[in-house]
Amino acid sequence: MSDETLTAELSDGHTLTVPLDWFPRLIHATPAERNDWRLIGRGAGIHWPDLDEDISIEGLIAGRRSAGSRESLKRWLDAKQAGRPRTLDALRLDNDERRRK
Repeated sequence: MSDETLTAELSDGHTLTVPLDWFPRLIHATPAERNDWRLIGRGAGIHWPDLDEDISIEGLIAGRRSAGSRESLKRWLDAKQAGRPRTLDALRLDNDERRRK
């Protein structure tokens, strides 16, 4: 991955390269956050735990951009800038803590 592209090397020898701006959370991520990823679904997709981002290989092949809404991205960016948890699991834990107070 570069600052401008996401590249996936497939097991069949093909290489897919797509613009990083197709995935706003990756664009707004730090290099460390971008580099913290893992394969999911036996290689059917890529997951970035710190970004709560999942991209399927099928979607990359089809040329699909992120399906996230502008509102969702705005909430995510606001949380990132405020230093609050940004993943769904972390947000649930954060909300549970607030309820206990």
